[in-house]
Amino acid sequence: MDAGSLILLVQAVLFVSVLIRSTFGFGNALLAMPLLVLLIGIKGASPLVALVGVVVSLMMVLRGWQALQWKDILSLLLASIPGILLGLLLLNAVPETIVKAVLGVVLIGFGLYSLLGVQLPRVDGGWLVLPFGLLAGLLGGAYNANGPPVVIYGVFRGWNKDHFRASLQGFFLISSLLIVAGQGLSGLWTPQILLLFLLSIPLVALAVFLGERLASGISQDTFNKWIYYFLILMGALMFL
Repeated sequence: MDAGSLILLVQAVLFVSVLIRSTFGFGNALLAMPLLVLLIGIKGASPLVALVGVVVSLMMVLRGWQALQWKDILSLLLASIPGILLGLLLLNAVPETIVKAVLGVVLIGFGLYSLLGVQLPRVDGGWLVLPFGLLAGLLGGAYNANGPPVVIYGVFRGWNKDHFRASLQGFFLISSLLIVAGQGLSGLWTPQILLLFLLSIPLVALAVFLGERLASGISQDTFNKWIYYFLILMGALMFL
């Protein structure tokens, strides 16, 4: 594949994945990673998605900071720090297929269970913060997949649509900065990745704008159902 075609395909993947994230609050990494791995490999896809994630989170936080659930986010972030360090080690030590298969089963199972109409309990943060934060950091450091544990945590906490989208971005912004720093120190940044990142910024900004317009027209019930559908879809993508 020539360089021009590669750039166009990468930018198309990033645009669609960011559009989904800006609409529902999450999903760009789990959608983009399997496709980008095919194009530029896992050690190229991981830092590129992380860099784009920082830009998306910053834009969305600036527009919706009033709805952030600060206490939950800060607690999750503290719990995620050791997980990020473990995740960076996991990237080079554990076969990707094993981690992805386990994550896929969890996402599909949780999504199907939720769509059956079972009323999930609403719980205080408490002890849930530690396992969900740790798992988010671990998956983020390894595969930029820190979203699913935080999404499931938000479901248990009973966040509404605005809280959901804003709080996820608050978590993603700080955790992504930590992940990006770790990946930079690990030598994962290359001139090719930085070029692809810089070229993506205008399309990323457009995708965020369009996604927020789409989100404003979605009801809370529809939003919840789409969250579960996306969890199932992303679980399936783990097996590609």
